[in-house]
Amino acid sequence: MTTATATETRPRTGMALGEIMSFAFETFCSNKVRFILTALGMVIGTASLILVVTIGMTGRQYVLNQIQAIGTNEVWAEYQGGAPHISNSNPDPLTVEDLQAVRQEVPGVVASSPVVQLSDRVPVENGKEKDVTILGVYPQYQGVRNLVIPSGRFFDEEDSHAHNKVGVITEKMAVEVYGSPQAAVGKTIKLIGLPFTIIGTFKERVETFGQSEIVDNTMLIPYSVSRYFMEVPSVKLLYFSMADPAMVISASAQIKRILQSRHRSESVYNVSNLTALLAMADRIATGLTWVLLLISMVTLLVSGIGIMNIMLATVTSRIREIGVRKAIGATNREIRFQFLAEAILISLIGGVAGIVIGLAIPYSVRFLTEYRIPISGLSAIIAIVVSSVVGVLFGTVPATRAAQLDPVESLRNE
Repeated sequence: MTTATATETRPRTGMALGEIMSFAFETFCSNKVRFILTALGMVIGTASLILVVTIGMTGRQYVLNQIQAIGTNEVWAEYQGGAPHISNSNPDPLTVEDLQAVRQEVPGVVASSPVVQLSDRVPVENGKEKDVTILGVYPQYQGVRNLVIPSGRFFDEEDSHAHNKVGVITEKMAVEVYGSPQAAVGKTIKLIGLPFTIIGTFKERVETFGQSEIVDNTMLIPYSVSRYFMEVPSVKLLYFSMADPAMVISASAQIKRILQSRHRSESVYNVSNLTALLAMADRIATGLTWVLLLISMVTLLVSGIGIMNIMLATVTSRIREIGVRKAIGATNREIRFQFLAEAILISLIGGVAGIVIGLAIPYSVRFLTEYRIPISGLSAIIAIVVSSVVGVLFGTVPATRAAQLDPVESLRNE
């Protein structure tokens, strides 16, 4: 007897669910303009949610790419001076011997270069003079600093060992003085009275706006040649490139310890890397994404309130219909599901339309430009889940109100 009853109940429940969805769809079709305007808020909310995630990911990717272009494997050391309470101590700068000691004692160093800084006012074409910053470096400096060579070549080990008077100048200086990077190659420039041949031009992969040792008018020459102009073998900076970015933090600590052990205890040396900057940029990008997400959530909240308002108005306008359905046997649960299904249908239609718009904009940018905007499929899944939840949450109150109406009073309503 019990089995028979259960068998009879299952088809009726399935039919009731089908009827509920059918009623919801018919109601939507009969009030298209009203429901589409209601769903518009959900379209804007879900589209903005996806776009916010995309903007956050794009911004994060751009900032991290800029920092990584400088060199995430890079570690540099410089002499800061004596201890603050010691004012009359003799300078204790870094030397090439310090660089060699680090290379011998710190595992994972794949490239290194000292930086010696000089300056001179040199004659250029048309009888003019220009202040030039001269940096004496190893050939490995190009790889350590991730420099780009627009024209010509960088000096190599052979130039360095032969003490060839060659150099490379910044792309900006080449354009300003010679008209183009290509025109600068082969020209001769006098540095501190000696003729140097320009064999190439260079630029930083990422613009640092003069915040590094490289400025607009900079010429790089072999360190072996720069020694001609130095009274003492001190250097301004020591650069190191690690085999793996994961080794940077531990290597920085080891480098500082080695430098400190080779010099006076009161001398202060700064060993830096980009790890902290990467972490800070990541935190800022993540925080900005969360702020934008909260703003888009407010849009979804407003659209949810709009759905609740329209559904409450729908309940009021359909009181007699609710009374008729209850009179012919519809249960409170079926009435509740009917109005809840309508709210969810509005929410889902708006959510799907918003997802299509939210994904179409980044895809169109990727199609029209060479820039590869990251697109998160997870954001689309989150958007559809959120839109469904909004439909359920803000559709519950109108659905409950409809289910609690008294059928007799509903039938009396005109």
